[in-house]
This record gives sequence, C-alpha cells and structure tokens, in this order.
Amino acid sequence: MTGERAALLALRVALAACFISAVADRLGCWGAPGAPGVAWGAWAPFVAFTGTLNPRAPAVAVPVIAWVATVAEVVIAIGLLAGWRLRWFAGASGVLLSAFALAMACALGLKAPLDYSVVSAAAASFVLASRASTSADRALPGARDR
Repeated sequence: MTGERAALLALRVALAACFISAVADRLGCWGAPGAPGVAWGAWAPFVAFTGTLNPRAPAVAVPVIAWVATVAEVVIAIGLLAGWRLRWFAGASGVLLSAFALAMACALGLKAPLDYSVVSAAAASFVLASRASTSADRALPGARDR
C-alpha cells in the first residue's frame, strides 16, 4: 500500500470513527450526561442540542432532525468503512459536516465549529471525495467506487 493510499484509508477510518463516536455518545455508550468527556450521554440532551442548533425549526421537527442526522451519520460511517461508492459517501460526509458547521456557527458563533474541528473534517471529506474518483486511490482490496 502506498503512502497516499494509506493516508486515504486512515482518513476514511478517522471520519467514520468520529461519526460512530458521536452516535455512541448520544446513545449513552460513552457514559452518562455530565460525565467527563461526554457531550450528551443520552438521547434527550442530544435532541435538546439539535434544537439549539435549529432554533427556527418547529418543536415537533427537532426530534425528526435528530433522527435524520443520526441515521445519516451511521449510514455514512458504514459507507466510508466499506469503501463502496466512496466518492458519494465522502461527499455526503462533507455536506453533512458543512451543514453542521454552518448550524453551529449561526447558533453558537464561528468559534464553535472551529474548536470542534468540524470545518476541517468537512474539508477532509471533500478531499477524500475528490481523490476517490480514480481506481488507484481505493484503499481497501475489493473496494468499489461506482
């Protein structure tokens, strides 16, 4: 495996791990709300945070937005790890992270998405999407970019 291919594989795994970790946090897998290093610790605090990031959304839409974001993160993580349609999944990752960064910036200020590296993760996703377009850049044997 070349250095570039190894770097692209590391990028895929890192992005997927971040999505999986965020979902695990909102499901309480990293600990209870308020525990050190835990952002949400349960579904309810995550839904409340979703409401904070979407202040103009009707209250009934906030849980739907939370579920859509969670499902999208899980699906994107699986796609990144599998390497199937990698260009599409990497692009979807960049779009989702860009939307999150924009929501964070509008609701919490510009510093928040920068402090949590959301902007750099979005940029990394778009780089991965651009590099996944050629067969030479497939990082896992058997991975297909169709």
